[in-house]
Amino acid sequence: MSLSAPQRHVPDGMILALVCAAQFMVVLDVSVVNVALPSIGRELHYTAGGLQWVVNAYVLTFAGFLLLGGRIADLFGRRRVFIGGLALFSIASLLGGLAQTSTELTIARAVQGVGGAVLSPATLTVIMTTFAEGKARHRALGMWSAVAGAGGAFGGIIGGVLTNYLSWRWVLFVNVPIGAAAVVAAVALLTETRRREATRDIDVSGAVLATVGLATVVYAIVGTTTHPWGSARTIALLAVGIVLLGAFLFSQARLAKAPLMPLSLFRSRSVSGANAVMLLSGIAFFSMWYFLSLYLQDVLGYGPLKAGLLFLPMSGAIIIGAQTSARLVTRVGVRPVLTTGLLLATGGFVWLAELGAASGYVSGVLGGSLLTSLGMGLSFTPLATAATAGVPMHQAGLASGVLNTSRQVGGSLGLAILATIATDRTHALLSGAHTGTGAALTAGYDRAFLAAAVVMLVAAAVAALAIPALRRTPEEEVRTAVGTPTPVLTD
Repeated sequence: MSLSAPQRHVPDGMILALVCAAQFMVVLDVSVVNVALPSIGRELHYTAGGLQWVVNAYVLTFAGFLLLGGRIADLFGRRRVFIGGLALFSIASLLGGLAQTSTELTIARAVQGVGGAVLSPATLTVIMTTFAEGKARHRALGMWSAVAGAGGAFGGIIGGVLTNYLSWRWVLFVNVPIGAAAVVAAVALLTETRRREATRDIDVSGAVLATVGLATVVYAIVGTTTHPWGSARTIALLAVGIVLLGAFLFSQARLAKAPLMPLSLFRSRSVSGANAVMLLSGIAFFSMWYFLSLYLQDVLGYGPLKAGLLFLPMSGAIIIGAQTSARLVTRVGVRPVLTTGLLLATGGFVWLAELGAASGYVSGVLGGSLLTSLGMGLSFTPLATAATAGVPMHQAGLASGVLNTSRQVGGSLGLAILATIATDRTHALLSGAHTGTGAALTAGYDRAFLAAAVVMLVAAAVAALAIPALRRTPEEEVRTAVGTPTPVLTD
């Protein structure tokens, strides 16, 4: 990689601290809002189906612009893009915290997603251009991954503390001082570098087509709570969304000079299988945190701080699963570990589908959530390995970026579908005369968890049939470390 300017003599540790702080913000902002959702819904008058847009507005734009964000740093330079992404993310956080209506907050969250999509790849670019290949870079990547993982794992706790003692607005305001300090540090510490051989073409139209197409499909699905699936409005919106997504695929195959998602990657059975499984896993897994947060607070009556603390065992189970799978993949291969993890998660969702309005945390939530979290933790490493198996080293980052995009796309679509299933079930029960609100809400969540179990079972079947029996080699260790962002532990 040739660079346009030499670096200043700045301690590498200071640069690493800067990029880790930025990545922490991006990952934290996916998970930190979960326990604040009931408070947000009440104050800004979100509908039961519309509340998911607090999550989905961020996830959709993050997914749609993530691959584009990775290309921008090559073209415009790591320093400029890093600072720009930080500034956009921080300003959107401020506007979201000040929002007075649901529309204002949803728009702010969407802009946050764009900022995160630009910022997150830039943090990795800074590491790759600051630390020499070998032990120093691997150590830096390990720290970057650990800090990002901490953002996902402890987001629920941080969100609970802020919501409980201040207000839900502080789950967004907290980014402002951190972002401002990081911008000042970036101006002082980073020098401008970019690849001289980087293509001048960036596929902005592809990112817009993908994001608008996905958003239109999600909007159509969410709207089925008031407009039936067979209504002209729903059919028209779905048709528009599908056409836009089709145009995106056509542009990637035929028109784009520098496609965001080269379709040639999917000629590999391993890459295609891994992305299919990740898409399905995202559909199911993103919903668990969303529905459990609502169940703990709206049904069991726990405060946001207690709800946030009760998510900690799930984060621990994910970490244990991820660490265990990293060892098992080398010994027994990708497919057995991945299939086992997905089947465990399926069992966990079936367990959660038995929740009652008076089940309680220990008797109802803990076992199923731990089983699901452990299973998903076991799945992360084999999915990352399969998604980069056989991919040239110079495309490893792209391949893992596509995998991350598949997770976000699955999460946004899944949350829309499962939230609609839950809302429909709740409304049907409330329309009767003998069902209380808590029981109706729980029945809706149960229906969504059961649907998630079916999706996870399909994912396990795809993994068993489509993904080859692979073992992670030392080369794959490097690819996984360099190319795969730490999984977001929420939504």
